[in-house]
Amino acid sequence: MLLMQGALVLLMGLIAFFSALSGGVRFIALILLVGSFIAATHDMAIDGYYMEALDEKGQAKFVGYRVMAYRIAMMTGTGIIITIGTTVSWQAAYICSASMLAILFCYHLILLPKVETYKSSFRELVLALLNLRILIILLLLGGCVLFFLKVLTPYWNKQIVPQFPALARIGFSGWIAVGLLLALILLGLFKNKVKQLLLSDRKTFYARAFMAFMDRERMGIALAFIILMRAGESMLTSMVSPFMVDLGIKVHYGWISGGVGLPFSIVGAIVGGWLISRYGLRKTIWPFLIAQNVTNLIYMLLALHLQPYVAVNTGANVVTPIGTCNILMVASVHAFDQFAGGLGTSILITYLMRTCLKEFKAAHFAIGSGLMNISGVLAGASSGFLAAWLGYGAFFGISFLASIPGMGLIFFIPFLGTGPVSENTP
Repeated sequence: MLLMQGALVLLMGLIAFFSALSGGVRFIALILLVGSFIAATHDMAIDGYYMEALDEKGQAKFVGYRVMAYRIAMMTGTGIIITIGTTVSWQAAYICSASMLAILFCYHLILLPKVETYKSSFRELVLALLNLRILIILLLLGGCVLFFLKVLTPYWNKQIVPQFPALARIGFSGWIAVGLLLALILLGLFKNKVKQLLLSDRKTFYARAFMAFMDRERMGIALAFIILMRAGESMLTSMVSPFMVDLGIKVHYGWISGGVGLPFSIVGAIVGGWLISRYGLRKTIWPFLIAQNVTNLIYMLLALHLQPYVAVNTGANVVTPIGTCNILMVASVHAFDQFAGGLGTSILITYLMRTCLKEFKAAHFAIGSGLMNISGVLAGASSGFLAAWLGYGAFFGISFLASIPGMGLIFFIPFLGTGPVSENTP
């Protein structure tokens, strides 16, 4: 974690240097490509450290603070840093980014407790990556990426996407999540053969981590719950912003989202984490998920009530005001939505941590967090077309129906009563 933070500080400094040079964009693009891998590794290391440093109760309690820190970081990056870049200079913006991260790096280097069990040095990792077999695999992967970019991508954009426009709404990260799901399905179908193949080398940590995640009783139900738990919420979230634009209140959306929604989402996550740590996941999962998903019905009633304004303001050059009372009603519904979404987030993150074995915490959390985005991918691809076809009121009602399978799985899912266990635990 610390090595990745230090590397990111250096990369931010390099970007600041090249941003002042003519023709530096290509170097910046290359730096950001390398930085994306480092940042992803950093994210996984943070998750692993979080689970090492805290017990089960502490993990649930601090979920809200994690969400709050993430939101603050997003606001800093997309608000403060971009404002500096557009008003002062991009060099100044990246210098500020590097400086803030350097301060945090020094703080972590000095004050963070050393809680993890020592496994192997960074030098051993570098030497392992220089293995001939690894280098050949990396070269083959690089060739596949070039083939994908130069051959398959043009064909996909010109031949496939025009026939199925919904596919254009799925980004690269979305396809990665879908690929992970397909890999896990194939692993489940051919588990014994794959297990024998992967575990032929007992020193292969990643194979052991992958198999240990899947080779447990009722794991398929747990994966289905992780994917489906936020299906309805993802459909709702993907269309809230278009709904407000078509409603004719896009000028108010900024303060409704940032001034009302953001604080309520943070409070919801903090309250949710505290209640889970006090009463346990089993007792809180039902009320939290009901609160998260009943929001879809509230939005359905709101959309049906304001349908006349949607009809006259969609695509209109001159917007018909919806009135102060209706704006306050929208803000109140959005506040509840974000608060309930914070409760749901605390449930999902806590459950993901419960699925992780002690020996492979970071790896298992990375698998789970990748899978939880699949419902958002599918929602992003289909929601716009459904809302245009059915109208917002009916669409929000259907989004509630999409949440029912996830809630129904609560009766069957494992890991509600205990925290992370050992790979050797029966």
